[in-house]
Amino acid sequence: MNISAAYTTVTVSLTRADWLLSIMARFLFAALFLMYFWVSGLTKFGDGVLGIFSPSVGAYAQIFPKAMEAVGYDASQLSLFHTLVVLAGTWAEFVLPLMIVVGLLTRLAAFGMIGFVVMQTLTDLYGHGAISEAGTVGAWFDKAPDSVILDQRALWVFLLVTLVVKGAGPLSLDRLLFGDRA
Repeated sequence: MNISAAYTTVTVSLTRADWLLSIMARFLFAALFLMYFWVSGLTKFGDGVLGIFSPSVGAYAQIFPKAMEAVGYDASQLSLFHTLVVLAGTWAEFVLPLMIVVGLLTRLAAFGMIGFVVMQTLTDLYGHGAISEAGTVGAWFDKAPDSVILDQRALWVFLLVTLVVKGAGPLSLDRLLFGDRA
């Protein structure tokens, strides 16, 4: 067998195994981000069992830092809109990652997580002032691949885009519920 034929055999085999991308993306999401988002979400719950409906002051401060500063960190002075956004963001930190990990409506959940990461990034940049910290923001095409915003978040989004495009793969609730159409 010549080199060209061997190369073609290997690449054809790899093309047939593209389902592996979905499984690897979901595994990496679970390994790297599931607990990150869940722990972040836990900090936003209020006290007691009904805390899931009553966000903590810290939740408002994380999501609306400038608005909280403006009202002296008294969340009761914020509007219903603020409360609904904080609740939706908090619940999203639990529901969307779980959906991705189990492979349920994976494309939709991954798309939702992309929106979440974009909002998280904008809040970090403008709400928490990271836009003025060059080391945190970073720069593409430089020698340092470890900035928190541009480098890390680009890789997060790439992982999620893989799931939006490829779906959950064969080991998923999507496949169980929707078959090969998932």
